[in-house]
Amino acid sequence: MSASSVLKLQKVGFTTEQVEALADFMDTQVASKADLDNAVHKLELGLASLRKDLDSGLAAVRKDLDLGNAASRKDLDLGLASVRSEIADVRGELRLLEQRMTVKLGGMLVAAVGILIAAMRYLPPAGH
Repeated sequence: MSASSVLKLQKVGFTTEQVEALADFMDTQVASKADLDNAVHKLELGLASLRKDLDSGLAAVRKDLDLGNAASRKDLDLGLASVRSEIADVRGELRLLEQRMTVKLGGMLVAAVGILIAAMRYLPPAGH
């Protein structure tokens, strides 16, 4: 407690014993600069520890994400290979279908031309 505070208290009627008791009480209740420095130091240590924990947690999350991404990429690559294989199979089947359709169409054309030739040969002309 400052000297000016003690004088003010004595002027308003406090006794010396009351002022000393109040000063002692205030000294035990008020934090000193050392107390504040100690609290700040503890907070800084706590923050440093928290940052370290946060950094290690983030590193673990990043590692997990990288592993998950690698697994996802592998799964996607397998799926893509499967789709490519299916597309190749479909293309092969389409080539076979194209060949069969060409043979069938050729056969129908030969049959149609044969029917027309036979009709022209064995049917009487229209005017007679």
